[in-house]
Amino acid sequence: MKKVALLSSLLVAGALVSTAQAAVARDTLVVQWSSDVPTLDPAATYDTASGAVVENLYETLVTYKGASIRELEPLLATKWTISNGGRTYTFDLRKNVKFHSGNTMTCADAEYSFERNLVTNAAESGNWFIAESLLGTGSNANDDKSITWAKIDKAVECNRAGQLVFTLPKVDPAFLSKLAYAGQSIVDRQHAIRIGEWKGTEADWRNWIGKDLQGSNLSKQPSGTGAYRLVRRDANAILAQAFDGYWGKKPAIKNVIIQRVPELAARQQAFLRGDADLIEAGGRANIEEQLKGKPGVVIVDGLPNTVASAFFMNQNIKDPSRLGSGKLDGRGIPANFFSDVNVRRAFAYSFNYAQYIRDVQNGKGKQRTMLLPDSFPGYDAKIKTYTYDPKQAEAYFKRAWGGNVWRNGFTLNVAYRAGSVPAQTAMEILKKNVEALNPKFRINIQPKEWSAMLNDSKAGKEPMIIIGWAPDYADPDNFMYTFYSSNGYYYPRSNWKDAQVDKWLEQARETTNTATRNRLYSLVGQRAYEQSPYILIPAGVGIIAHRDNLLGVSARTYNPMISFSDTGTLWRDLSKK
Repeated sequence: MKKVALLSSLLVAGALVSTAQAAVARDTLVVQWSSDVPTLDPAATYDTASGAVVENLYETLVTYKGASIRELEPLLATKWTISNGGRTYTFDLRKNVKFHSGNTMTCADAEYSFERNLVTNAAESGNWFIAESLLGTGSNANDDKSITWAKIDKAVECNRAGQLVFTLPKVDPAFLSKLAYAGQSIVDRQHAIRIGEWKGTEADWRNWIGKDLQGSNLSKQPSGTGAYRLVRRDANAILAQAFDGYWGKKPAIKNVIIQRVPELAARQQAFLRGDADLIEAGGRANIEEQLKGKPGVVIVDGLPNTVASAFFMNQNIKDPSRLGSGKLDGRGIPANFFSDVNVRRAFAYSFNYAQYIRDVQNGKGKQRTMLLPDSFPGYDAKIKTYTYDPKQAEAYFKRAWGGNVWRNGFTLNVAYRAGSVPAQTAMEILKKNVEALNPKFRINIQPKEWSAMLNDSKAGKEPMIIIGWAPDYADPDNFMYTFYSSNGYYYPRSNWKDAQVDKWLEQARETTNTATRNRLYSLVGQRAYEQSPYILIPAGVGIIAHRDNLLGVSARTYNPMISFSDTGTLWRDLSKK
């Protein structure tokens, strides 16, 4: 096994424990991932790796009740009322809650947290959807001059009774669900200001508009109300410990160690020896072939899949270094290579969906018709899907760019998340099939660090990537608008725009009539099939593996809105026997 340095060594429960330790202690949870963790600042949290940690260090006003993705219950709030025709939400806050710094949580902390999200609202964050609710636009004040400090200040306030009051410009049926997202956690105002974050005043708000907070001081020194506090962190590991001042039930697990181990084989060996309790296991095929039936291993299968994933084909690539020659001469591609629908359809017909289901999902997967979980309202199972069809792929490649693609060939440089076996396999399937069509076609694939790929794709630099979307809140808009709208979060990664699709998606946001929304989403799905802006990755049935002494992971308690290692549960709800 390749030993991964965990800050050299850690003082855990009074003893030095190295990463090579065997038989993980009963009060310690060891988890191994392939990816890094981009941030621990809630205001910048917008990926599952970061969210899986932040959701345990911080807490939100409300949370999902048990395994439900629709029913909410209080967390840092104790109750709430809705008034003013559905545009005013008033929250009573829990008393005597301590931050990890020792400061007591007050309404001022909650007000500061939401105002900070509205003020910064960087492109890397998920604050666009809370800004849409509270300001009427997902843009920040640099991009939308109608946003003023007065508008932000009025949107969220503390009243004289110490209650937190939100005032919305219009009704938003998904507002409460949005508040359950980890990025809307309550941060420690005094601590944040002391370490150099926004002061929470009008005097300096403009200096923070759109600021990227991934590497913020609060990311380095988090202070939340969660059941766990950060002890140490470096590029390869995170150590968190149960917070003695936590207001809720004391967790059974005292120490949580998250190690970055890029190699699947090394993670697997550690897991089978008992050196790790949970690992990123490389997908269903690997779990069933390498882990199932092994001593000390428990498999939890049949879990719901609420993630939608796809190949993104960027129609406006903004990094010349990724374009090779920059021409259709066999040695590169132009920046707008994927703007030709014939290119996109050719690639869609080149992917072997059945092979992916067989090789990655061990036959337990299905093609979706649109980038929306089939368990969500608005999903239309009747929309056509692409199949692997080399003849169709060849025909569309021959039409592409007036025949120049087929005559001259191309070289395409693509990236996938380092350590992700499913993503690597998908890229290799596509590469093999495309290159088999014409000896002048070449696809170069390379692994890339998760944080770098996120940032580069957001900037429109990646020609093609595989990326997914886990729901922020349980509403089809969170998927459909994200993927298909030219105002959606993923637009810079694809640069696909369709005016009619934009119109349908806006209409769906303006009505609470379920039948109307479903019809509009069906129209979007049909247009997307015709225009093929994405290659849809088949959806697998959820499966996880854990050590048999770890308790609290089950299909009965699984909530897909919780990010941690696909377990659907928080650290505080786990224990060991």
